Amino acid sequence: MRYTSYRNQPDIILLVIITCVIVFFGVNFAPQIGPYLALQPATAISHPWTIITSLFVHADLWHLFANMITLYFFGNALLQMINQRSWLIIFFGGGLAGSLLFILLNAGSFGYVIGASGAVFALGGTLAVLRPNSKVMVFPLPVPIPLWIAVIGSFIILSFLPSVAWQGHLGGLLVGAACGYLIKQGKFRF
Repeated sequence: MRYTSYRNQPDIILLVIITCVIVFFGVNFAPQIGPYLALQPATAISHPWTIITSLFVHADLWHLFANMITLYFFGNALLQMINQRSWLIIFFGGGLAGSLLFILLNAGSFGYVIGASGAVFALGGTLAVLRPNSKVMVFPLPVPIPLWIAVIGSFIILSFLPSVAWQGHLGGLLVGAACGYLIKQGKFRF
């Protein structure tokens, strides 16, 4: 595996974060557009774009902040190892997988799913496979823990919270782990 720097490229992480912030304030300013961006399994066939647009919609400032800070750190760490095209494939592939798994396990539901968590878990899953023993700080723990424990532990803990679409997290995590494995094997070349 080679580690490279792509400093002359546009900052895709910043572009994703800015897009999420703009969409967040746009939906808060004009809430009537929210249902046209959020994913609802019962309407996914008639509103297929929501499988992707839902990644950019967030419920509140905490939801936005938690996803964007994690995206920033996981995203930058991963961009030190892969190119931007591969990063985008993992990000959107994980988000897409999370959306599809949510639809599959909640067919016909009129509940909404929003947020970049599935895509962020894809980045985390990739990193957990590529650098499992890297140490990270996780609030509120006072000591660094291995990355793979942080990623799996976060998934488990978040799965027990009400109103959390664990299916989206799982879909992203599985895609990310698979991509990490393929990168390690030299079979993920984009």
